[in-house]
Amino acid sequence: MATARKSSASEGSRSSGTTKKVSAKKAPAKKSGVKKSAAKRSSSRPSDQDGGGQQRSAAKKPSAMKVARAAAEQLTELTGRRPEVVVGVERNDDGWQVELEVVESRRIPDSTDILATYRVQVDEDGEMLGYYRAQRYVRGKGGDRG
Repeated sequence: MATARKSSASEGSRSSGTTKKVSAKKAPAKKSGVKKSAAKRSSSRPSDQDGGGQQRSAAKKPSAMKVARAAAEQLTELTGRRPEVVVGVERNDDGWQVELEVVESRRIPDSTDILATYRVQVDEDGEMLGYYRAQRYVRGKGGDRG
């Protein structure tokens, strides 16, 4: 039994020596780990607040793409013709102005189709306020379409 006590005593001294070495190595690691996590917390807080605030404000106002899609859908409902291209989107004081190109008359060959540009006025929520046909022209003809 005495030998068992000696081995346990020697193990204890070994383990305590080992513990001291390990704890000495772990202590600096813990401090650096705390600094890193504190740095992560401090750096993530402002970006979370800024990002969250920007996302909320962006959700309130529709993007130009959403406004253009809404204008195209509403013009299709009113005219029965689906726009082929969004020619322009511009924000103004009352909301948005969207220019859409529509085929008014299909012909053979396609280069002789009659096209029209419609200007659609849309409010901030994407609802149509009004529209008018700004120009009518033949697809194959060059020239200024302003």
